[in-house]
Amino acid sequence: MDKTGKINSQDRALAVLDLFSEDRSLWTPDELMRELGYSRPTLYRYLKSLKESGFLMSARGGRFTLGPRVVEMDYLNRRADPLVSAAAMHLARLTAEHPCTALIVRWYGDKILCVCSQSSAPNPVSSYPRGRPMPMGRGAIGRSIMAFLPKQRLIPLIARYADELRSVGVGTTQEEVMVTLKRIKRSGVAVAFGEVTPGAIGIAAPILDGNDPVASLCVTISGQSASGELIDRLRDNVRETARSIASCNS
Repeated sequence: MDKTGKINSQDRALAVLDLFSEDRSLWTPDELMRELGYSRPTLYRYLKSLKESGFLMSARGGRFTLGPRVVEMDYLNRRADPLVSAAAMHLARLTAEHPCTALIVRWYGDKILCVCSQSSAPNPVSSYPRGRPMPMGRGAIGRSIMAFLPKQRLIPLIARYADELRSVGVGTTQEEVMVTLKRIKRSGVAVAFGEVTPGAIGIAAPILDGNDPVASLCVTISGQSASGELIDRLRDNVRETARSIASCNS
């Protein structure tokens, strides 16, 4: 959006890409026009540009899907993301010490997604590989980030995910949710039992840039083999490891 508040061409092109999701990965031009409200000439101009740049490609039935440029950019991101480099040895250590899956999750807007992970569990209990968005309102990862957000950024998220937060017992009102998040902030770590992946316990701590959460470190373990002593030990380990990663990433 430009300084006058009008939507510019870049925003319109990005709006086309934003429609592609796990639930809807194929779109026809007519479907895109109905969803976005663009005229046919306008839409086809964006489709032509996005296809020529590799962000979209043609599929069967006159439909479009994401193109190879997206894969190329994922490769570049893996090589360039400083957080991935800073976290690698820490994830290796965590998975060597415990039969678990350890992952780094970045967040942007109202989405959180895994950018790297390692696992030593015989049957890893995680439903969210690299690149798959996770729910913000359920699970330890979302709460570990929300707990460290300033109030003006937190309140809209609480409102948006009120039903999910209520369903997992975080709170039925904004005030109750705030109390829970303040408690998490004091402890520096969040724990969730089977909220995202059935049978999995998630233990997560924020990775901070100054006072701002930029990501979360999470360890998931099987609930069947988890004692209270193990969970307490992992809480301390995850919290301190997240701080170490943050210092390496700064």
